[in-house]
Amino acid sequence: MRAVTEERLGEIEVKFSDKKAACVIMASGGYPASYKKGFELTIPDELADSVYIAGAAEKDGKLVTSGGRVLGVTATADTLKEALSKAYEGVEKISFEGAFWRKDIGRRALNAAEEQK
Repeated sequence: MRAVTEERLGEIEVKFSDKKAACVIMASGGYPASYKKGFELTIPDELADSVYIAGAAEKDGKLVTSGGRVLGVTATADTLKEALSKAYEGVEKISFEGAFWRKDIGRRALNAAEEQK
């Protein structure tokens, strides 16, 4: 995705995977209505390649919340159930004041996928 945003897609080899992926969005407390901004984010280095930041900004050398949908934690695995579990494990390692995430959306997708089998 970085290559796309940097207009370098022609310079890299695009690879596809048969693995399943899940992304859990972490939001600011109060979202989608009013919410406070400016809370420092703590993201472990081990998750750097799994976290996609949307509503955050740098302030005084620190990463702080600046939007309602703050970030997404993405994980891949052989099954959707495993990918979802790994994404939630990642979410549990990230912190900022007022952080929340939903647990029902991924489970609904998982249930729907299992019903199609």
